[in-house]
Amino acid sequence: MGSYLDAFTMEGKVSIVTGGGRGIGLGIARALAGAGSDLLLVSRTEAQLAAAAGDIVRDFGCRVEIIAGDLTRIETFPGIVQRALDRFGRLDVLINNAGSNIRNPFLEVSEADYDAVMQIQLKSAYFMAQAAAREMAKAGRGKIVNLASLSSKIAIPNISIYGAAKGGILSMTKALALELAARNINVNAVAPGYVRTHMTEAAFQDKDRCDWMLSRIPLGRFGTPEDIGNTALFLACPASDYLTGEVIFVDGGWMAA
Repeated sequence: MGSYLDAFTMEGKVSIVTGGGRGIGLGIARALAGAGSDLLLVSRTEAQLAAAAGDIVRDFGCRVEIIAGDLTRIETFPGIVQRALDRFGRLDVLINNAGSNIRNPFLEVSEADYDAVMQIQLKSAYFMAQAAAREMAKAGRGKIVNLASLSSKIAIPNISIYGAAKGGILSMTKALALELAARNINVNAVAPGYVRTHMTEAAFQDKDRCDWMLSRIPLGRFGTPEDIGNTALFLACPASDYLTGEVIFVDGGWMAA
């Protein structure tokens, strides 16, 4: 008879993590590796990926493959999935984490700004999920975890494009969960609150804004990549097999308040 904790293990599983070289993506990758998953990390910067992979192998002993590439080039996504199959023989989990942001007041947003954020935050996530789900459907199982945001549900000044994209992630997560349920593929999302990363650093540089953000968090602290990684791990592991179409806000209580 197995341990109850067997439902939380990722032993024998293979996970793709986009944007896995730093920040929240790296926090998720480390959580998956700590539970036993092998990893394929994908992002733009090879040196960053190589450093992340080296640390993960040293700390957890799992197998890690890396791909440095432009995640706005949708035609490369089937090749990313194929790399996981060629290297590990299977694909169990996709973490759709890669993203970017441009902070501008709505009246100053350009079409180029809009296209740049939407391309990586929503369009790429959609088609990366499609490429992974096609393979998962053949295997009859899989987990897709998208990265949503507080701005999936509430408005935050000067990030209207990001909010529109993350609202799309919320809707997309539910739609894919419905369509893929018959293939035994679970689709859920994690919505981080304020986590200090390279992408959010600008908000943390403004002391008044930083104090305001902290005042809105009932738990009295900002999130960490590990906080997000632990929730993503739950959505990736067998313990969440009966959960699909949900968005979990990991925000220290911000949405509750």
